[in-house]
Amino acid sequence: MRKTLVLLHRWFGLFIAGFLIIAGLTGAVISWDHELDEWLNPQLFESSSQGELLPVLELVKRVEAADPRARVSFFSLHQEPGHNAEIWVDATIDPETGRRHALDYDHVFVDPVSGEIRGQRLWGKISLAPEHLMSFLYKLHFTLHLPEWRGTDRWGVWLMGAAALVWLIDSFIAFVLTFPRRRRSAHTSTSWRARWAPSWRIRRGASAYKLNFDLHRAVGLWVWIVLLTLAFTSFSLNLYREVFYPVMSLVSETTPGPFETRSPTPLHEPVEPAISWPQLFATARADAHNKGWPEPLGDVFYSDNFAVFGARFFFAGDDHASGGMKIKSLYYDGRSGDLIGEEVPWEGTAADVFNQLQFPLHSGRILGLPGRILMSVMGLVVAMLSITGLVIWWKKRRARISMRRRHPQQRDQAFIEPQTSQGS
Repeated sequence: MRKTLVLLHRWFGLFIAGFLIIAGLTGAVISWDHELDEWLNPQLFESSSQGELLPVLELVKRVEAADPRARVSFFSLHQEPGHNAEIWVDATIDPETGRRHALDYDHVFVDPVSGEIRGQRLWGKISLAPEHLMSFLYKLHFTLHLPEWRGTDRWGVWLMGAAALVWLIDSFIAFVLTFPRRRRSAHTSTSWRARWAPSWRIRRGASAYKLNFDLHRAVGLWVWIVLLTLAFTSFSLNLYREVFYPVMSLVSETTPGPFETRSPTPLHEPVEPAISWPQLFATARADAHNKGWPEPLGDVFYSDNFAVFGARFFFAGDDHASGGMKIKSLYYDGRSGDLIGEEVPWEGTAADVFNQLQFPLHSGRILGLPGRILMSVMGLVVAMLSITGLVIWWKKRRARISMRRRHPQQRDQAFIEPQTSQGS
């Protein structure tokens, strides 16, 4: 049994190592993506204009008037003095090709006083330039920047989700492999717990290889619960529609929203909205008032492949200070304007709340600043465990090859170090 687990851990680890090194290193940085982005790009975020702020819808009109190829898809209604308005756009369909226009941007920064466009950028563009760096790392973290193929751009999301699922399974295997081997002789008074204790320690003055091994095993044990949480939430977030939500619906009562019940249209077949932003504002505010929600309308979006409008309600600044939990939201059909769903944090069935917790747990935001610091450290730990695991595999591979050459009659004996753990 142990030999089988070692082989599984070896091959699972080799499969996911590259993914985890990328995800860990990028995750350590993107815990602070908002702050770092503003620090790197003051020319995009900061405004020195003085005067009365223009209505948000006027800024939206100016963005769309400046480029007929773009349709506004998201913007905030909370305007912050000294900061440019951020407006997101989707590419419309090019009548000549029947596909979306090839826009080289999707994020627009507009001066809230003059209405002048101060900058544009493409979120997630493969570039190390300051204006693209944080979104490049963020997108790399969960998509690997795999390109669109066969009408979808989610191949990288699915691949990272599959790697996370393997990581989740391998986390249990790795934990079991830290257990001490069963004693063949009964003539020993050493308890099982005492024999397991060395797995939790890093030996002082050990050789480079033993230090590498101890770091891999002991650190992995001490942070195992956090690693398990990261593996599970990585899987649930990347394969939410495809695997996680359907399975949750089978084992527990869930309240499906429009993004769970609707299938998206192909990437280049967006649904044109049939209602305007002012109509959405009026309807959403009236519905929120009837529900007794005190929060003002904070931001709105339109998902043209799902034909869904979203209206979120929160006080200024609460979207970043909500602990990562989703905030009060209403959803409307893009064709009819009918209310088709709502979401309230910490409300619903137990499964609904568990679903809401996936991003707050993954990002650490549920614990506030300490949680974000923890996840930055864990990103480095994940990368370290992957690298030390590769070193262990390489050393043992060389040893196996050397043994075969010396003893060709001994075909692939299991080269298993006593109390091996997370890098066979």
